[in-house]
Amino acid sequence: MSAATGYFGLTNREPLLSLTWGYHNTALERNKHKYSSAKLCEMLKLHRRQKRMCRRGKGIAESLLEATRLAVIECQYQFKHERWNCSLGQYRQNILRRGFSETSFLYAISSAGLVHAFARACSKGVLDRCTCDESKHLENHKTWLWGGCGDNLRYGLKFTRKFLKRARKSGKDVRAKVNQHNSRVGIKVVKENVNTTCKCHGVSGSCTVKTCWLQLSPFSKIGRTLKNKYERAKKVLIQTNQATGKNLLVRRANAETNALNNEGRSPKRGNLLYMDESPSFCRRSRYTPGTTGRTCDKDRDCETMCCGRGYNVKHTTVVKACKCQVFWCCHVKCKQCLKNQEIYMCK
Repeated sequence: MSAATGYFGLTNREPLLSLTWGYHNTALERNKHKYSSAKLCEMLKLHRRQKRMCRRGKGIAESLLEATRLAVIECQYQFKHERWNCSLGQYRQNILRRGFSETSFLYAISSAGLVHAFARACSKGVLDRCTCDESKHLENHKTWLWGGCGDNLRYGLKFTRKFLKRARKSGKDVRAKVNQHNSRVGIKVVKENVNTTCKCHGVSGSCTVKTCWLQLSPFSKIGRTLKNKYERAKKVLIQTNQATGKNLLVRRANAETNALNNEGRSPKRGNLLYMDESPSFCRRSRYTPGTTGRTCDKDRDCETMCCGRGYNVKHTTVVKACKCQVFWCCHVKCKQCLKNQEIYMCK
């Protein structure tokens, strides 16, 4: 399998589904309950060994769809004010054939979505192969009594690592090594953002009995963390160990100073890595539709988004709720007002 072929979801060369669909409010998302799990598994664009995993239990196909939905929405949200706005379709496919920093984010957010979706699916009872968190130190046999149910991070990690492994062959390809590293970063971020939630039980609110369970951080926090890592991503190159003949990933020295003491340093496990400099994403190309016609915020990002080309101003009238009154009890009545609005669009 070439490095351009992804492992799952956003990193698939083809759309996840064999049908043509949009990710936000698709016919499939609305009607997925009408399909059997086996049918959904066949519709998913997966490696044959991944399809076997998909068919092994109830709820796996639905959880794979949820993982992709999480990753897509979060990717587009994190980059909505950037020149690259997580474009899907052919643009994404071309980006995945290169080693850009955007590619590193796609791999990380995809693997993070897998862990998060499957850990949550266990606690929600979607999957028949797992249940609530099974960590021994949290006394989970008591959480059932008091209504607590922790996210099963252990199962989420186990499934994700096995599922991604089913999609790849050897990691000898240089870019494949980088992609695998970035996938592991996404997994690591979810693992590090787990909270212990506790609840006290007793007379008059006393804490004579306390039960605790694990709870994953909201996926929006995972997305913000990975976006910060994307902004600090490290460029790497391949060096061959003369003694063993093995190819090693090393951080590239600062191009301006060419400081020798930076060369040969192995990248840290928590860093996102890239190999190729990204394009500007200003003009339409095989990697981007460009920023022409994109809306921007005049006081925030128009100068950057529009790449110095300026912007057009479109005047429009919108209807908004106004002069709202609250009536006792629990009723709000508003009038409809017309408001002039300016929309700024890149030239």
